[in-house]
Amino acid sequence: MAKQKDNKNVIYWLLTGCILIFIMVVVGGITRLTDSGLSISNYKLITGTIPPIGEAEWQEAFELYQQYPEYQKLHSHFTLEDFKGIYFWEWLHRVIGRLIGLVFIFPFIYFLITKQLTKKTIKKCLVLLVLGGFQGFLGWYMVKSGLVDMPDVSHFRLAAHLTTAFLTFAATLWVALDLMYPNKKIIDKKFRNLIIVSYLALIFQIVYGAFVAGLKAGLLHNHWPFMNEGKFMHETVYILEPFYKNLIENPSGIQFIHRTFAYVVVVFILIIWYQGKKMSLTKLQNKALDALFILVFVQFLLGVLTIIYQVPLWLGVAHQVGAFFLLSAMTFTLHRFSK
Repeated sequence: MAKQKDNKNVIYWLLTGCILIFIMVVVGGITRLTDSGLSISNYKLITGTIPPIGEAEWQEAFELYQQYPEYQKLHSHFTLEDFKGIYFWEWLHRVIGRLIGLVFIFPFIYFLITKQLTKKTIKKCLVLLVLGGFQGFLGWYMVKSGLVDMPDVSHFRLAAHLTTAFLTFAATLWVALDLMYPNKKIIDKKFRNLIIVSYLALIFQIVYGAFVAGLKAGLLHNHWPFMNEGKFMHETVYILEPFYKNLIENPSGIQFIHRTFAYVVVVFILIIWYQGKKMSLTKLQNKALDALFILVFVQFLLGVLTIIYQVPLWLGVAHQVGAFFLLSAMTFTLHRFSK
């Protein structure tokens, strides 16, 4: 007897992928905040899954690390034990990435063979497969930028890597939601478009959050609500020529955009919540709006605290997790108000 297509097992599989991507983003945040991302200088897709075993292999890995700018310019004081500490986080990050690939590909093949997927879901899953592969490529491409002259990865590549992870999660969640809630209510197109614009604003904010992380701009201007005491915009925000470089390369300018645009995101979500509550809503739509309302203020508070306390590890990770949950709520809200 043939199994029902797009059944609960398929949904559990997709949600498992979402959980793994979430874990990977958390570990990626720890990797970045502990400056561990350049500790593995060579990329071995298969054999790299096993960390160095024995003192000789560890010494060989450490000697390879010593050949690159991060050790030579920043970590020349590192002992082998120090190196093991940063190696762990980057290794764990890469292993989770490989695990996500396996968890996606093998069940996907099984569901295909056993004909448990509809044609529509197969097409969506192929898009997820491409996104996942592209995400892995961007990780390699990002690390490569920090192995040449400067001991830092390109903040543009970091933003591409992180944003693609968020979007891959959102797309996976969307496909799962399609299977969990196939019946949708007739919606107000103007309200849906408002959610879409707000969604794009949140993605923009996430990109600039990655810029802040890549340039360590969170270590500057550690005051709130002003950048420095009494100054809404610090003079270092616009010191580069031509002016547009302040928007994409100047740490002060990038922090200014990120902290200021946070108000825009809050306003968008408040409008969504206020307008939505005047409509006739389903129980899930109400929950979606309430989740957005709560999470945007939690995320805003985490951002303020992260700045004030100069990005301690736990707050930096919490702020990134907050962005992840906020994007999840926004994705769920858009799905519940889409036809």
